Amino acid sequence: MSKIQPLSKTVRVIIPALNEEGSIAKVINEVPKSIAKEIIVCDNGSIDNTSKEAIKAGATVLVENEKGYGASCLKGIDYVNNLKEKTDIIVFLDGDYSDYPEEMKNVIAPILNHSADMVIGSRALGLKERGSLTPQQVFGNWLATKMLYAFYGVKFTDLGPFRAITLQALNSLNMQDRNYGWTVEMQIKAAKQKIRSVEVPVNYRKRIGFSKVSGTVKGTIMAGYKIILTLFKYL
Repeated sequence: MSKIQPLSKTVRVIIPALNEEGSIAKVINEVPKSIAKEIIVCDNGSIDNTSKEAIKAGATVLVENEKGYGASCLKGIDYVNNLKEKTDIIVFLDGDYSDYPEEMKNVIAPILNHSADMVIGSRALGLKERGSLTPQQVFGNWLATKMLYAFYGVKFTDLGPFRAITLQALNSLNMQDRNYGWTVEMQIKAAKQKIRSVEVPVNYRKRIGFSKVSGTVKGTIMAGYKIILTLFKYL
């Protein structure tokens, strides 16, 4: 990893969250405050105390009642774009404590060093706690990244949620997906626009609580279907 230059960019973190009251404060507390200007939790209609815990931990909380990972992320982007203060970099991070927020410095390093405009945190390249990824997640990531290369000519090893992108590049992508196709849509559109993209290794652990996607048969099937559909959509 190349040396990070002194931080001169304004970084905001967007965390989509649904029923993550047991983990959200841990995630927020471990985001490096020397890096993040603001932590934005987009509560996707939680029926627990996710919002209360996030506010107590010091985050800005937005509510998006339309269920969908992409819908939550889009809510956060709209908020950032309407701020009077500038934002240079957006970091996306999950609220279930499966990522290591302290690794944010590594995820944004290629952007700070002017070698990339989008960085994907790759769980495939990092260390994974046993059981943190289900076999279907491992296979699905493998298949999707192989298809990304075959269809769009870009090499990725993961569709991981832990990622960073300049706000300028993000807005140029005109993101649309409101649920399971969000991450792959970003990588496809970045490839088509020839946005400079790299991967860095990130570590991964078992999440706190129950996964709304990989934890159910329906969620797994729907996510896989939407990812494949999205891969063909932009050909």
